[in-house]
Amino acid sequence: MNLYYIGLGLAAIGSGIGLGMAVGKAMEAMGRQPEAAGRIQTAMIIGAAFIEALTIYALISSYIAG
Repeated sequence: MNLYYIGLGLAAIGSGIGLGMAVGKAMEAMGRQPEAAGRIQTAMIIGAAFIEALTIYALISSYIAG
């Protein structure tokens, strides 16, 4: 049972690291090419939504299994 919660913690840590890297690289790209900021921001938001969805799936699976 406790392994599910460890997995949830790892998913949360991975999500935080992934979101931080994605947003950081997007900001760097926008700084280098301001004219493409709209397209970069859109791609970043879609990627962030996928990352967050995986974290929510991990949360829900821990409640279902627990």
